[in-house]
Amino acid sequence: MWSKSWVLTQIWQDVLFLHWPVSPKDLEQYIPQELQLDLYENNAWLSAVLFKVKGQRLRFLPLFPGVDSYLQLNVRTYVTYNGMKGVYFLNSDVTNRFIVQITTKGGLSYRHSKISIKQKENNFSFTSLYYGALAERLKISYQPIASEIISSPFEKWLVERYHSWSKWKNFLFRIDIDHIPWQLQRVHINIESNTLAPFVKESIQGIQPIAHYSKSKQARIFSPILEKK
Repeated sequence: MWSKSWVLTQIWQDVLFLHWPVSPKDLEQYIPQELQLDLYENNAWLSAVLFKVKGQRLRFLPLFPGVDSYLQLNVRTYVTYNGMKGVYFLNSDVTNRFIVQITTKGGLSYRHSKISIKQKENNFSFTSLYYGALAERLKISYQPIASEIISSPFEKWLVERYHSWSKWKNFLFRIDIDHIPWQLQRVHINIESNTLAPFVKESIQGIQPIAHYSKSKQARIFSPILEKK
């Protein structure tokens, strides 16, 4: 895929990863039937990834005010398709309504949510609230630890994902991204409230997630690819 031309670029800032092990049976019904859960030591994994999007623009075009920056919270799990590893986004919550309108037309699971990130020196506080059939809320404070770590094979398995899939009608699409490997930091977290992914809430409520932080990452996104049946 690296020989293809990218169509969109973004900078992801103050990225926080939260990872929970869950039973495969709790997730398999929520992914397209063409995909298989990617397990690690017999566990499926549910991740929340929260960050600021900055500098979003299409290739060869300047920044467009109003859609070049917003806040985002992804809830995802890990999947494979024809031997290729990637992620499936259960939800992507953003603060920009226009982004939601555009992406949902293409079958992506974007939703408009109230999200805020506040920073005071090295202390962050994050709150997201989605009003749907079931309200989903995440309220967390965190403090990154200064030094970067050497990622273990498991940590690389969690974060080094360069493919995602989405289902639109009867069609399965793949989106590829490109960026340099993650430089992760340990992080202290305090979760005050968490009702994300309510269909598996009994699996993650009260369980402290594996957490990582990364200051910034520039990514390039490629055109969607229709997977052949």
